[in-house]
Amino acid sequence: MAPWPELENAQPNPSKYMEGTTSQQSTTPGKGKEPDKNDTGTPVTKIELLPSYSTVALIEEPTEVADPWDLPELRDTGIKWSERDTKGKILYVFQGIGKFILLLGFLYFFVCSLDVLSSAFQLVGGKVAGQFFSNNSIMSNPVAGLVIGVLVTVLVQSSSTSSSIVVSMVASSLLSVRAAIPIIMGANIGTSITNTIVALMQAGDRNEFRRAFAGATVHDFFNWLSVFVLLPLEAATHYLEILTDLVVETFNFRNGEDAPALLKVITDPFTKLIIQLDKKVINEIAMNDEAAKNKSLIKIWCKTFTNVTQMNVTVPSPENCTSPSLCWLDGLYTWTIKNVTSKENVAKCQHIFVNSNLPDLVVGIILLLVSLLVLCGCLIMIVKLLGSVLRGQVAVVIKKTLNTDFPFPFAWVTGYLAILVGAGMTFIVQSSSVFTSSITPLIGIGVISIERAYPLTLGSNIGTTTTAILAALASPGSTLRSSLQIALCHFFFNISGILLWYPIPFTRLPIRLAKGLGNIAAEYRWFAIFYLIFFFLLIPLAVFGLSLAGWPVLVGVGVPILFVILLVVVLSVLQSRCPRLLPGRLQNWNFLPLWMHSLRPWDDVISLLSGCCQNRCCFCCRVCCRTCCLLCGCPPCCRCCGCCQRGDDEPELPGKAPEAFDNVAMSLEVQDAPPAAQGEAPGAWSASSGTAL
Repeated sequence: MAPWPELENAQPNPSKYMEGTTSQQSTTPGKGKEPDKNDTGTPVTKIELLPSYSTVALIEEPTEVADPWDLPELRDTGIKWSERDTKGKILYVFQGIGKFILLLGFLYFFVCSLDVLSSAFQLVGGKVAGQFFSNNSIMSNPVAGLVIGVLVTVLVQSSSTSSSIVVSMVASSLLSVRAAIPIIMGANIGTSITNTIVALMQAGDRNEFRRAFAGATVHDFFNWLSVFVLLPLEAATHYLEILTDLVVETFNFRNGEDAPALLKVITDPFTKLIIQLDKKVINEIAMNDEAAKNKSLIKIWCKTFTNVTQMNVTVPSPENCTSPSLCWLDGLYTWTIKNVTSKENVAKCQHIFVNSNLPDLVVGIILLLVSLLVLCGCLIMIVKLLGSVLRGQVAVVIKKTLNTDFPFPFAWVTGYLAILVGAGMTFIVQSSSVFTSSITPLIGIGVISIERAYPLTLGSNIGTTTTAILAALASPGSTLRSSLQIALCHFFFNISGILLWYPIPFTRLPIRLAKGLGNIAAEYRWFAIFYLIFFFLLIPLAVFGLSLAGWPVLVGVGVPILFVILLVVVLSVLQSRCPRLLPGRLQNWNFLPLWMHSLRPWDDVISLLSGCCQNRCCFCCRVCCRTCCLLCGCPPCCRCCGCCQRGDDEPELPGKAPEAFDNVAMSLEVQDAPPAAQGEAPGAWSASSGTAL
């Protein structure tokens, strides 16, 4: 907007706003100055507006809008160290030690709650997951295998569990390596739901939720994009199968020791007091063992003794004897000597559900509710403690250490170092879900940026595969080759994804997509729950149902949907980059109904439904009030909850800015100004009025 011109007759009326001044003083010329004269010779006094009352600066200087993705400054609002006495310094040190101990304690219970949450999901959906694997008729379809991997990993909340089932099936020749690779890709997607659920716990603060949800979903987008590119490539060329087969043939692997369980050593003593599961039951269900379907996943006997004795048994014919020397006839019966294995139970487990006769579903629901409650409480306390500890100089040091790149020639090394750090930390804790869920609160409070969390997450994907490789090396000789090849397929899949979406900055699409989703989730928080249900449950179930109907049905329904999605993406890119290439009607989405290109109508519906549930008005009052509000166009309100009185209770701004000037010229100029300037003018007048007062 153009600056205000010098108006000769613009004389303020300061008597309305300033004490101790009169209109006579304002029109008296200063000492030693001659008043200016106009054409008629009449002296005219020029009045210079004081800077504190001028509105030019308020209008010309636009207010800088803070970037929501900038890391906040965690300032220390307490007493400085230099201002404390000896007693205060000692007390401050002990407070810091206490906060650190509490932080470690809550972090320990947070990790334990994740372990119990995984067990609860296995109790609720473990047998269903095993039945997914037992349907071998659709395993040859790579798309069906992908969604089965997603669904099973979401149900059991553990990619290692689903991977171990796949390894067992491959080792038992129930599943080929080629058919198992899409399932491993799906398991890679399903394991990313855990940290997304953790991000929901920070929905109380809009900015924290924006950063935390984006930091969690960057893992989702990396896995989805990698699958969209690598699954068709694998189906066409089978490069992962060929590459891993060459690696297994080249190196002569030997059976090693058990994979290191560093974190399990700390958490197992506590989690085993809550629940212990017999995970072999899921494997047996996946291998079509009918007897396993009636077994319980809850482990009852932790110590058993297996006794092998030789006994005389009858067999149908001499061909069934163990050897001719150990076979004889006694009348009509054929006898032989066989080793009979008997299993004796020695000691029961010590968890709290060992003597309960509750079904697996009830125990799973109880553990699910309790673990979610503990998870939320620990996460809230961790965020509070981190917010109080990471302040002042400590926050500056940590943020600089984590988010600062190396000097110019070696700036590119920083991201790859973060990948190695993520892989190492995941190898230590033996779970990518635990590592990514632990850094999600740090992303939310602003200690780690999204750009730095992305390579840490990629390293976490690699770290969880190295643990699987070590576990495969500890497999028996009969299953060593197949289990190692599956683990290497998982490893090279993640390496291929990193090569696609990280080395070139332009290809880091997961960061941009996660930020866009974070902005949407921050504005419409219900969309985060919709995202979880839609992408991790509804879409996999729909694709799985179409796969059961057959390959032609899946192609006939899926290809048009993919074509529409591709068309929408291309139009969106052209609208934002080169709108002139499109016809006028297609330069925006306004030709569609509002509910098809905006979440605002859906937000109104959800707000209406949630408002009806929260208000205590009678049903008739709610219906009448809502109908009136919808007809009038005002926001949904109800007199019973006081929504409609808010506008009446707001006090008016004191002082009226247009009365500060007796000349009408300025108001006329505002009317002649462009619409944007007219929209800015009232805000400027109110700011000037507030300053004058």
